[in-house]
Amino acid sequence: MILCCKESLIDSIPEQTVKNKNGFYSYPGGAIFNTAICISRLKCRMRLMNGISTDIFGQQLMAELSVSNVYACNAILSDRPTTLAFVQLTYGQASYLFYDENSTIRMITVEDMPNRFDDVTAFLFEGVSFHCEPKAEIYVQFAETSANGSVVMVDPNIRPIFVSNEPLFRDHMERMFRLADIVKVSDEDLNWFFPVSETTEIKIAKLQKLGPALVILTGGGSGIRAWKPEGNPIFVDSLKVNIVDKVGAGDSFKAGFLKSLAQAVLLKKAAVRVISESDIVAALNFGVRTAAIMVGRAGQIHLGEINSSNRFIAG
Repeated sequence: MILCCKESLIDSIPEQTVKNKNGFYSYPGGAIFNTAICISRLKCRMRLMNGISTDIFGQQLMAELSVSNVYACNAILSDRPTTLAFVQLTYGQASYLFYDENSTIRMITVEDMPNRFDDVTAFLFEGVSFHCEPKAEIYVQFAETSANGSVVMVDPNIRPIFVSNEPLFRDHMERMFRLADIVKVSDEDLNWFFPVSETTEIKIAKLQKLGPALVILTGGGSGIRAWKPEGNPIFVDSLKVNIVDKVGAGDSFKAGFLKSLAQAVLLKKAAVRVISESDIVAALNFGVRTAAIMVGRAGQIHLGEINSSNRFIAG
């Protein structure tokens, strides 16, 4: 069982209305939410743990989880408002405007957090969870106390515009990196966390010293590289596809990657620590194929079904 931690929100995507004017259509979204949906549609057992409102948008989120067979027993329900993200697409590249004040995902308390996860073998955390207090410290403490013995994957997904207290955010992320078995970063994440002018290899080595057994660097069209504690980087090329919409590309990559590890019975802490290069290549390739399908379609992950053979089922 994989547990995706944080965050669910509503993405308002620009679309042309029936009056031929630009408007916004509301879709369930959020990086973790998208990954959870995609993992489940790849026929992998998973749960989602996050704050979900009882308002009309929260009801939309819960309905999508139900349709996609995502276990929502760890959803933290409240009457606070749902976070809204308005998305602007420019040549397929997304920029965001968030309405998050006093929201159900931002105002989670220690008392809200569940205590036992006996059937969870892997946790996935997103860096977006660690930008704003009070939720940031609560999620770090939750990871430190609840993820012992399970595989921990962390995607920093750093969005500098949200970082109001840089030293505190850096502390949160360093604590998460020290817990992590797998870290997935982009060039932007790596250069933000290590702003000194150094080679990528030096920055990756600094990240490895914090403890992860596997560091993955996604490079879009330039392919994926992965580093174990020893040896040369492992490279997997990207697939050449006609990009329609990049929203959800990284989320679907993580879903495919984790699905591959789970199918190979490698989502165990001891197994990840000694994972072979061939198994890493297989998981990276599956993640790349999943992401390639995603970016070739308009809209969010929930607009098309994905099955374990990496094919969309019309929907």
